[in-house]
Amino acid sequence: MTGPCDTALDEEPPAADGPPAERPTPRGLRARWARVRAAGEAGMSTAEYAVGTVAACAFAAVLYRVVTGGSVVDGLSALVADALATLS
Repeated sequence: MTGPCDTALDEEPPAADGPPAERPTPRGLRARWARVRAAGEAGMSTAEYAVGTVAACAFAAVLYRVVTGGSVVDGLSALVADALATLS
């Protein structure tokens, strides 16, 4: 059901000076577009998977560089040495 300002999926909005504008649109295309608009997004598309994978790989590379850097290794070694020193 449509309200006074709504239009149904198959009809064009009325022109300012007269009846609805007619466009040569195939009937199947209108029905398919109505189904696409009615369905919610169920998941990521292939392009979104590709972007997500590239972003995850870039984050992993940055994390690897940080963790294997000299200051992080030295800090972790000192932390472990201090922990072992308090146990003995």
